Amino acid sequence: MINSSSLINDIKSDSSSGLVVFLIALPLCLGIALASGAPLFSGLISGIIGGIVIGYFSKSALSVSGPAAGLISIVASAITDFGAFDIFLCAIIIAGIIQVVLGIIKAGSISYYFPSNVIEGMLAGIGVIIIINQLEHAIGIGGLPKQEEEIKIVVFVKAFINNIFHYGALIITLISIGILLLWQQQFTKKLQVVPGALLAVASSILLNEIFIQSYPSLAITDKSMLVNIPTIHSLSDFKSSFTFPNFNGFLRSDVWMIGITIAVVASIETLLCIEAIDKLDPHKRNTPTNRELIAQGSGNVLSGLIGGLPITSVIVRSSANLNAGAKTKTSTIIHGFLLLISCILIPFLLNKIPLATLAAVLILTGYKLCKPSVFKKIWKEGKWQFIPFAVTVIAVVVKGLLIGVAVGMAVSITYLLRQNIKNAYYFHRSQYKNGDVIKIELAEEVSFLNKASILLTLDHLPENSMVLIDANKSKFIDHDVLLVINEFKNIKAIDKNIKVITTGFKEYYNIENTENISMINADFIEANDQPKRTKGNQKFLLKELIEN
Repeated sequence: MINSSSLINDIKSDSSSGLVVFLIALPLCLGIALASGAPLFSGLISGIIGGIVIGYFSKSALSVSGPAAGLISIVASAITDFGAFDIFLCAIIIAGIIQVVLGIIKAGSISYYFPSNVIEGMLAGIGVIIIINQLEHAIGIGGLPKQEEEIKIVVFVKAFINNIFHYGALIITLISIGILLLWQQQFTKKLQVVPGALLAVASSILLNEIFIQSYPSLAITDKSMLVNIPTIHSLSDFKSSFTFPNFNGFLRSDVWMIGITIAVVASIETLLCIEAIDKLDPHKRNTPTNRELIAQGSGNVLSGLIGGLPITSVIVRSSANLNAGAKTKTSTIIHGFLLLISCILIPFLLNKIPLATLAAVLILTGYKLCKPSVFKKIWKEGKWQFIPFAVTVIAVVVKGLLIGVAVGMAVSITYLLRQNIKNAYYFHRSQYKNGDVIKIELAEEVSFLNKASILLTLDHLPENSMVLIDANKSKFIDHDVLLVINEFKNIKAIDKNIKVITTGFKEYYNIENTENISMINADFIEANDQPKRTKGNQKFLLKELIEN
């Protein structure tokens, strides 16, 4: 039975968060379209499809899809190379079809192999990028050419030092942040029926109108500092806003190459976002990744057919959706309908919203992703959790999402290989009068990466000792390692008068197991001999052997 009270609360939360995401998505859709060299309305089309269509077909409760910022450079260069936006639309359709196929063949499971520390690093890095990218709008120096994040920091600092920022924008930013922080406090809970973001936006419009009337020096009138969407006066204006594909593009090999590229990049970005937002979900719901690829692909096919941009799941909107209190995917769908309605009915009002107040919403969203407590938590988990995390953060900020994650994955894999090499075996060493008795217990998986350490260990075993090589716990031993053990047992050990006992080796390993192990040990050890005993992993044994 459905709990009606819970359902009502979900609707309230989803409506509020849908509004917040709409306010954030609107300028992002336009900005991505502008940066891609595409018609502005194409950004809105993809935002609407991402909200309504993908929101409906997706099984993710919190993910929000829209035009892909990570694809800006690919889209911009492709439109330029093709010479026409309608040709490029064919590449989006191709990408969408490929994504659907990837979902059908269950390629979405790749997301399960992303380490959690890399995902955390990606989120923190995106948080830093969000903050950096909004600083120019927060102080009213928008309209700058596209720049790298580190350059934007320099521009921001110089503007602040040289006192060339817009005081009105700064005031609106600070007041908006104040309202948003106030609305998070317990004592304002009864007032929170009105979303904090809506109050901040409404306040910013009212305040800017007061500036225009009474304080012209503080007024924000520059269109680069305001939301700017196309105004639709009639049905014909609405129809003319759509661009349809030139199907001759399907005959061009370069269009197919771009389509494949978009499919791969968009799928990876989506899977990363899904994995990240599922980790942030307080209810820890798991999104079916294959279904998500099918939903994203369907959305991209439709986007290509009616003149939109490539669509992915977007972490900025998704995290804002979560932080705004979303409970179900209804929030995503609501934000899509709000985009559609606003484009048709109230573009004149939306165009009055200062980007400074939207920057305030995004800055707080970014801060929640990269706040100091996140870094402290990962640090407490150990250096080999923190190092890939920190590397990912830096790489994402400096080189972008995909390269950043790739670098973080490389560091994690390096650590994994390092641990694999380090823990090839564990040992027990007993130093008797007649010589050492060393038991080497091979690990569960012994790969070719362990060959060097095992070879070094066997080569450093002291003369006149006894070594027991125990493979009982091993499920796999690489062929190269077996050759090393065989060579030692049959040649090197004989030369150094080392007794080699082997046990637990499978028949097909071609290493003969020793019988009556206990009797051999008894023959080697004198009565009442009290040995010095040590144990540990291969690192400690090698150190002991080399020092002796």
